[in-house]
Amino acid sequence: MSLHLTRRTFLNSTAAIAGAGAVAPLLSLPAFAAPAAVIGKAAPAFTGTNVDGAAVSLADYKGKLVILEWTNHGCPFVRKHYDSGNMQAVQAEAVAAGAVWLNVISSAPGEQGNVTPADAKARAASEKWSATTTILDPTGAIGRAYAAKTTPHLFIIGKDGTLLYDGAIDDKPTADKADIPGAKNYVRAALADIAAGKPVAVSSSRAYGCSVKYSKTTA
Repeated sequence: MSLHLTRRTFLNSTAAIAGAGAVAPLLSLPAFAAPAAVIGKAAPAFTGTNVDGAAVSLADYKGKLVILEWTNHGCPFVRKHYDSGNMQAVQAEAVAAGAVWLNVISSAPGEQGNVTPADAKARAASEKWSATTTILDPTGAIGRAYAAKTTPHLFIIGKDGTLLYDGAIDDKPTADKADIPGAKNYVRAALADIAAGKPVAVSSSRAYGCSVKYSKTTA
């Protein structure tokens, strides 16, 4: 004889047990995460704090092209693009064309890449970052909203707030600077398509690098 226990039957039976004086078992239901960023849909809204202690919201840049770059200075894949000057060059080109470039650090306290505002500003100055500003996201709230997986991981948001690109900076998933000259830079190509009024030819790619060092205690 087989027993088919439906959810309603289970809930009714646990209630009956509780009514009889027994301790009802807890029903554990799965937690559902907020929808992540989706190409062609509105990018998730966010508000964070930058290295100057100022609040920064996506809404602040309505009508502008916005690039989000997840970074971690201790990651060798990030070092590849910063020690070579490759990331700074793409940042500079984008900002010069009128875009907003926001670096995001979602490393939790005690994890690789977590920095104080002063340390982040000093590093940006010494490495000549061309980003508009850097947002510190130690709780990982912004990173999780975008499902940022690696450092680096980049997103491009259109002037109307639509997500236009999600993925890697290029097609060479290595930590070797020698691979940069022969790589297809997805971000640069996407920005060129957008400037020309064309659909982004490669709107999504597999981000590569070190995993984002999210807090292990924050869901």
